[in-house]
Amino acid sequence: MLEDVREHFPKCSRERLYGIQKRNGLYSRRKRKFKATTDSNHQLPVAENLLNQNFKADKPGAVWVTDISYVNTVEGWLYLATVKDICTKDIVGWATADNMKTELCIKALESAIKRFRPSPGLVHHSDRGVQYCSKDYQKLLKKNGMVCSMSRKGNCYDNACAETFFGTIKCEMLYHKKYETREEAHRDIFWYIEIFYNRKRRHQSLGYMTPADYRKSFEEKPLAA
Repeated sequence: MLEDVREHFPKCSRERLYGIQKRNGLYSRRKRKFKATTDSNHQLPVAENLLNQNFKADKPGAVWVTDISYVNTVEGWLYLATVKDICTKDIVGWATADNMKTELCIKALESAIKRFRPSPGLVHHSDRGVQYCSKDYQKLLKKNGMVCSMSRKGNCYDNACAETFFGTIKCEMLYHKKYETREEAHRDIFWYIEIFYNRKRRHQSLGYMTPADYRKSFEEKPLAA
């Protein structure tokens, strides 16, 4: 936020910005309800953890991480599956549904594949949830030449890179609203991901660039002679 403000007010300090936020009551809200989204109590095959919490990549399309979260509405739970590129930090694919069956995760991954058409060899990392271990999901990975990687059982830090996005969207938007319907929540999620997060939200880890601008910087790099 500070970098956005400084585009218009170059002399604005961090302390002054915090003072303005404090006077206007602009604080993030803490989460209130919990819903389990990972069912690793199954007998399906699991993959080796290839990342070992090394959430870095030299170029886009090298490593994608994925996970499921949820939004509470008066109508009921809305589940959100996302696919994130760990190099550019953007959400390359996502989907919502009123359940967290395998089809939700497949839909999110298919949207990422359709949009970016990754090269074979991309590392796809997830937790050990039954959705990601399912035959249909694994078939989609193999069809697109992706290398499967999974977190260790019971270790939430192994997929922290995917989970941080959910903390961000909840604190910055979802916890500040009460949704009557799933459709209402879906519309806000669309706006947050496609309009704000991917294109306008700056990341300190990207040198205060947006994911879209950071991805574009790779496209503008000259090819080696």
